[in-house]
Amino acid sequence: MVMIQLRSFKRLHMELEMRGRDFEIPPIAPGFRAEPWSRVLLDAHAAAHYMSFRHEMDAEIFESFRSFKGVRRVVESIANRQGFLPEATWLITFFPLGAVMPIYCASIQATIDHDGFGAIQNVGVIPSFRRRGLAQQCLMRSLVAFKKAGVPRVHLEVTAANDSALELYRKVGFSATRVVYKTR
Repeated sequence: MVMIQLRSFKRLHMELEMRGRDFEIPPIAPGFRAEPWSRVLLDAHAAAHYMSFRHEMDAEIFESFRSFKGVRRVVESIANRQGFLPEATWLITFFPLGAVMPIYCASIQATIDHDGFGAIQNVGVIPSFRRRGLAQQCLMRSLVAFKKAGVPRVHLEVTAANDSALELYRKVGFSATRVVYKTR
């Protein structure tokens, strides 16, 4: 008999009311560049997400985050959704001196759901580039685009144990509206 061990992960559904809020994009750290969405950068977004999540709890929760191929499928499926919002989808790159290729170090994707609300997808920063304001850079660029699109509310889901993400979302004004459990 094979025993299957199930594990439950607590996630928070968070929302941000957009009315009456203005968002400013902070200056980006030297050497970094924010790249607007382009289908040509799909693999770069997938690489940033894969490198961000592959050793994190999210890879335990979402099997697709365990391989580049899986993450690429997720990124591509989001980009192909009817409500995909390219203006709110960003990639942060870093081009070290002497490098031939940039490092794809952070990414965010965004959609507008069937209710007309903004949905933030997969904010990811690769571990060696964390604590440099890159998640905030992605998030604020996305929120500015949602505001410009007239979206009244934005929501996201985050693993409850991800303290740094929760701190950022709360600082911006998101609040938890419900708890969701994912079982693996």
